[in-house]
Amino acid sequence: MERRSFLQGAALGAGLAVTSSAGAAVNAPPPPSSGPLPGTRPNDPADLPFVTDPGERRGEMLYRPFGRTGEKISAIGMGGFHLGKSAVTDAEATRLIHEGVDRGITFMDNCWDYNEGRSEERMGIALEQDGYRNKVFLMSKMDGRTKQEAMKQIDQSLRRLRTDRIDLVQHHEILRYDDPDRVFAEGGAMEAFVEARKAGKLRYIGFTGHKDPRIHLQMLEVAAERGFHFDSVQMPINVMDAHFRSFGHMVLPYLVQNGIAALAMKTFGDGVILKSDAAIKPIEYLHFSLNLPTSVVITGIQNQRDLDQAFEAVKTFTPMDKAAVAELLNRSRPYALEGKYELFKTSATFDGTAKNAAWLGEDVPGVKKLAPTME
Repeated sequence: MERRSFLQGAALGAGLAVTSSAGAAVNAPPPPSSGPLPGTRPNDPADLPFVTDPGERRGEMLYRPFGRTGEKISAIGMGGFHLGKSAVTDAEATRLIHEGVDRGITFMDNCWDYNEGRSEERMGIALEQDGYRNKVFLMSKMDGRTKQEAMKQIDQSLRRLRTDRIDLVQHHEILRYDDPDRVFAEGGAMEAFVEARKAGKLRYIGFTGHKDPRIHLQMLEVAAERGFHFDSVQMPINVMDAHFRSFGHMVLPYLVQNGIAALAMKTFGDGVILKSDAAIKPIEYLHFSLNLPTSVVITGIQNQRDLDQAFEAVKTFTPMDKAAVAELLNRSRPYALEGKYELFKTSATFDGTAKNAAWLGEDVPGVKKLAPTME
């Protein structure tokens, strides 16, 4: 696919006008602004894709398609990071996982780097008991950008999770514009993922990121150029996102059009969004994320209150029309325009791979061969 064609298609999918400037003079002044530039704030924050069917309701849970794979997963996913916190005991983590699954949660989120492996270890212990592993759709994420590092991490995650297969493995923290090229390079992490899939160690492949929707589009563009179809993409979806560097506006329409499962995260911004003075209840935050065409809304659960709140959100959710979405976004707008409460976009607070560059691995041999000596 031509790069220009991809960018035009993605922009049009997000409701943005794309025009050619090939005939413009090099030093010509820019035209007067008649609205937001492509890729900035939308004219209408409420002009988002949204569901009219909440999903298949069974018991206390809703179930939605996982992209075009034919799988169905719970509309709420249990976040693995919080289960590995020191404030949560091993026994409590097991209890929360078991109760969540018993009540209908099937999607389990995790990552190779969460809490130095403790999150995966605790989830592995819980799922190994009484056949719980066979009741869930298990996901984990890898930081490695090289084939060698990614394969090592996949094998470590399999051991910690006490399983011989992870349903979905995702490239974690695609935060930099060079990440897509590193992943898809000869000797890059994608080679490890594809080999692991052929070996039966994983079933589906996706990627995650929380910094900027343009970087997500870059990853999708590089994949399209190589004829690769991602099964899933994970990204922030919340009531602040619609106003600032919006994944919901820029990335979600492309995913829907191309049958890629959208995995929502950071509904509460790791609790930071709740510190704003916006008159929005926690249940409403969850309802907003469920209202978009997401396959699953991954939320942190570290106590009984969190678990019950997630199920209450599902129980009380009915699709909202555009007017209801607009009213909710009007309440969040004063706090969202500068990304103040979305620290994962505007600071390095949540950038684990930036603080731990070794997780990414060294440059692939081809880069090392070409790179000049910097001494």
